[in-house]
Amino acid sequence: MNVNVYVASAFSKDDMGGNRAGVVLAGPDLNEEEKTGIAYQLGYPETAFVSESGRADLKLEYFTPTGEVPLCGHATVGTFVVLRHLHMLDKPCYTIETKSGILRVTAGEDGLILMEQNAPRFYETLDKVDLQRCFCPDIIADDMPVQIVSTGLKDILVPISSPAALGDMIPDFAEVSRLSREKDCVGVHAFSLMKEAGELTAVCRNFAPLYGINEESATGTSNCALACYLYQYGLRQSRYVFEQGHNLNSISRIYVHVEGDSHAVSGVRVGGYGYVDGRKNVEV
Repeated sequence: MNVNVYVASAFSKDDMGGNRAGVVLAGPDLNEEEKTGIAYQLGYPETAFVSESGRADLKLEYFTPTGEVPLCGHATVGTFVVLRHLHMLDKPCYTIETKSGILRVTAGEDGLILMEQNAPRFYETLDKVDLQRCFCPDIIADDMPVQIVSTGLKDILVPISSPAALGDMIPDFAEVSRLSREKDCVGVHAFSLMKEAGELTAVCRNFAPLYGINEESATGTSNCALACYLYQYGLRQSRYVFEQGHNLNSISRIYVHVEGDSHAVSGVRVGGYGYVDGRKNVEV
């Protein structure tokens, strides 16, 4: 059986770079093993499978090359990029059913796709010693904590002292996997704030080898968690702009819109732009 897959690049910058995702629209019924097999053959960090929902406008399921995850920002953006390309969007706001709940997605006329995320949840903070086997702990910044945060998926957020130090990081992926499994997290999201004033808030790198992704060029859920973390610790903005993928020669730009007061975040959306990068047929 052949399955038709659209390839979309999400969180692109100036119609270049971004993070590729497979998008499978309504087609043959596939079981979990077959969906994982398709994701494995494609080799992208995630592939989205779209089907009808009795609870929302669409149902989205997300598979990495090793199995299902409850939510994926870039694959969601990629899905709506494909739907726009196929002229299948007829309203500005949609609801999607995911394993992380019912979420809203808005599709702006300018092409910006924004996806609602769950309210942030803050978990334990870690010491530098917890990460010393993952990479050199000396590059971890001291002015913010290492903390597990989630707006749908749990990530270990790690502040790095400078963009240069971030770019030079050489993680031990086996140890990142071990720590991720131990802390029940997807992976490590390392970031460095930009010192100069401008639109860009921070540069980031994301490591999720536990799910078969050593490094990813764009992660919507992780950057959404990061924006909420920054808001929590005093860097309060209505919009955050993050870049990721510099080390992969695929620069991505992720936008996070935050609503909140002096106490906490009350609403958060993550998104970006994208383009359709072709189609593939996968044998199941």
